Amino acid sequence: MLIAFCLYKYFPYGGLQRDFLRIALACQARGHVIRVYTLEWRGDIPAGFEVVRVPVRALTNPRRYAKFSSWIGIDLAKIPADRVVGFNKMPGLDVYFAADPCYEDQARTRMLRNPFYRMTARYRHFSAYERAVFAAPGQTEILLISPRQKPLFQKYYGTPDARFHLLPPGIAQDRRAPAEAPAIRAEFRDEFALQEEDLLLLQIGSGFKTKGLDRSLKALAALPPVLRGRCRLIAIGDDDARLFLGQARALGLAERVSILRGRSDIPRFLLGADLLIHPAYHENTGTVLLEAVVAGLPVLTTAVCGYAHYIAEADAGLVVPEPFEQVCLDQYLVQMLDDLPARRRWQKNGLAFADQADIYCNAERAAEVILKDRQ
Repeated sequence: MLIAFCLYKYFPYGGLQRDFLRIALACQARGHVIRVYTLEWRGDIPAGFEVVRVPVRALTNPRRYAKFSSWIGIDLAKIPADRVVGFNKMPGLDVYFAADPCYEDQARTRMLRNPFYRMTARYRHFSAYERAVFAAPGQTEILLISPRQKPLFQKYYGTPDARFHLLPPGIAQDRRAPAEAPAIRAEFRDEFALQEEDLLLLQIGSGFKTKGLDRSLKALAALPPVLRGRCRLIAIGDDDARLFLGQARALGLAERVSILRGRSDIPRFLLGADLLIHPAYHENTGTVLLEAVVAGLPVLTTAVCGYAHYIAEADAGLVVPEPFEQVCLDQYLVQMLDDLPARRRWQKNGLAFADQADIYCNAERAAEVILKDRQ
């Protein structure tokens, strides 16, 4: 069977991109052929993958995405695939991996409250492409990773229950703390010149604005002077760091903040840090929260994240409630950094959670849906 995967951009360290790669490899491992349509591919191409870089240009992203979808439709008419799987919303999909939240809900409520927004070409494009996936008469099967998004899609589109397939989060096994975790932590902290009394805050995720890096910097600056003097913050992600480095300088944190590009050795950082901070403005899931938990790293996050409930269920950190208040984040950060016994308890709880939680087989479950007989 030939499976065609469609996504706008591939780069090695994005959450959606890593989900795509694991699912595509799971389909390939079952003996199927993989073709990938994309506008941009950065990084190595797995053996046996056919990657088609779609050669379209446009002045705006919506127009480029429309051309992308049309080009794929023409190509599939010439060289058909048995399944078409999308990781971005677009027409013509047999299966859609719902990495993004309900656009229509955001356009009408939380993020895009200006009523004139819904008169723009941008709105018309993204609304139509979401409707093409979720409309009640459609046939697209939906791989859902955030259960709280389902009622939103159904509110606007009336999508039948039977088309939704809830997946576990899909945490990679290499994020779990190995037996040699203490040695890895010691080596990491030596490499980054961290003393025993130093506290390392870690923030991971491309899209620094969405992930709330500005909030993290404000919280770090608000720490009591003695505690702040023990802290460093490392943020990792594929994004423009200039605005946030400027903010760090303005807050007097230039010597305490490092911003690194996406990289492949994230497990070392999870083991070497003392706290994951992830005060996102909006986040459909937040895979990194669970990656930290299974590594034994306490988490400070916001309730808006789809996976924040796991932090509370595992008792592996603290969750800032909605509506967000910076002062609450500031207070929680002081509380977590000041309380070593609590951090040790959260670490122990996270490692215990890693042993029993159903959070690992995302790709295999997705492959079952993609490959099931539709006759």
